[in-house]
Amino acid sequence: MQHVEHTIGAPATATRPPARPAVRPGGDPAPSAGLLETAVRYAQERHWDVLPGTWLEDVDGGRRCSCGDPACPAPGAHPTRPDWPGQATGSGAAVRRMWAREPRASILLPTGRGFDAIDVPEVAGCLALARMERMDLPLGPVLCTPTRRLVFLVLPGATAKVPDLLRRLGWPPASLDLVVRGDGDYVAAPPTRMSGTGHVQWARHPGAVNRWLPDAEELLSPLAYACGREAAAQRGR
Repeated sequence: MQHVEHTIGAPATATRPPARPAVRPGGDPAPSAGLLETAVRYAQERHWDVLPGTWLEDVDGGRRCSCGDPACPAPGAHPTRPDWPGQATGSGAAVRRMWAREPRASILLPTGRGFDAIDVPEVAGCLALARMERMDLPLGPVLCTPTRRLVFLVLPGATAKVPDLLRRLGWPPASLDLVVRGDGDYVAAPPTRMSGTGHVQWARHPGAVNRWLPDAEELLSPLAYACGREAAAQRGR
């Protein structure tokens, strides 16, 4: 595999996740300053819109989302206000101002703008990723979350086409744990800490070789196959 230079994001991970992935960094490898500088680099170097999200707070020996909801479904990694789409910006100066107000804020990237995202279970995602590499398919950046998900960045427009593409491949969309995130949605970006279990990381870093994103159609067959295989394995347990 080619070595990728000038990558964005921290902490660093291997370009290929392990066969049985469980990326669980210990401690806090990225200080608050790392969030600010990384958010600025996403905006300036990758031309992605960025917005600050909630963060995790240490309370009574545990961690909770800064939103204050003890039952928060996405602790430390969701927008802080309902009008968040208008808050997102690609301006490095604006990003600096937002993180200056709250240096602990998570980094959120709106989907449906510079990219859409295909979100799959971690085991299925690693199986698909290995197959894609063997097939020499074009790949964009790939996120690995501490909630055991892999997130593949693709060209915008995936939300409209993926359901029909899956049916053509013989997969009823509802039968697969495959989520497409487009307009009105977002993903958390490294080095965001979420759910009290670790940081979002890059399985494949954004760099010069993957600046041009693939179309969802190019990746969907191996992703659907891997998700279908994982679903069958779960049913057999």
